[in-house]
Order: sequence, then C-alpha cells, then structure tokens
Amino acid sequence: MAKFIITCDEATTICDKSQYGEATLFEKIKLNAHFILCKICGLYSKQNTKMTEIYKMKAHDCKNEQHCLSSEEKEHLKKELQESEA
Repeated sequence: MAKFIITCDEATTICDKSQYGEATLFEKIKLNAHFILCKICGLYSKQNTKMTEIYKMKAHDCKNEQHCLSSEEKEHLKKELQESEA
C-alpha cells in the first residue's frame, strides 16, 4: 500500500505528465489514489486541465492570425540593432 502513497510534489509532477500523455498507468493510479486524500491536488488537476484547454484554444486562434512585421517595422528594427551594436 505504501507504493501508492505519494507527496503533493510528486502528484503535481504526475498531473503535468498526464496532461501531455507522458504518465504511466501506475503513475495515474497513484495520482488518483492521492486525489482521494488530497482535495487541493485534485483542484490543481482540474485547474491545470482547464488552463491547457484555454491555451489550446488560444493557440488555434493564433494560427489564423498573421504574425509578420511590415517592411517599415523590419527597417526600424534593423536600425535599432545596428545602433545597439555601435
């Protein structure tokens, strides 16, 4: 039974790994056992999942936007870099 007891630090690490599909089945079992005892880590997991969803939505939105500098902005940046090197 002691193999299933983990600290909150270990739980958050496993939670983060689980979000990206990197946690093993045994780690997930230990994490869920920890959630029974620690409601704070359960809340962390829920918040972490929600933040990941929000970031994924934002990343999807950003792909649709153009992120290029105009010619004027490029020239201005080039001048600033040259001035800082001098």
